[in-house]
Amino acid sequence: MDSLYFLIPIAIIFVTIAVKVFFWAVNNGQYDDLDTEGRRILFDDDDPRPSAGTAKPAVSEKVEDRQTPENKNPETGEEDR
Repeated sequence: MDSLYFLIPIAIIFVTIAVKVFFWAVNNGQYDDLDTEGRRILFDDDDPRPSAGTAKPAVSEKVEDRQTPENKNPETGEEDR
């Protein structure tokens, strides 16, 4: 019986916190549009966005193509040192 004096106030505190969190969520618009998120999973994105850092250049270059003609030896095609 003595434990009820301890458990009932704790239960009242938990219920009060839950009600305050619920009203906070309603006031901040958490329940404004319930249909869109449920339908969004049914449709594929036509143009998925690439993640950061995964964009590839349109034209790939070879290492030899990036060297300037001034650095190449015309006979061997190797770089002069």
